[in-house]
Amino acid sequence: MPKSFMGKYKVQVLRDKCIGAASCVALAAKVFQLDKQSKAVVISQDGNSDDEKLLAAQSCPTGAIVVVDAATGKQIWPPK
Repeated sequence: MPKSFMGKYKVQVLRDKCIGAASCVALAAKVFQLDKQSKAVVISQDGNSDDEKLLAAQSCPTGAIVVVDAATGKQIWPPK
């Protein structure tokens, strides 16, 4: 897999919804980390598998992580 490979899913953190529960970090530590304000940030789109990124987003208690299909831009999680 080339280093520039991002995977099928792209993730984004909605910082105004993040409460720093860190479930995303626990499930996908190569994609998410907490910053100095204890809010999740994306550190790499390709650090964990797509399944791990989706599971991390689904584990967020406030729905602060949006998952989109990188090719189409369609929102995968949370459901609209």
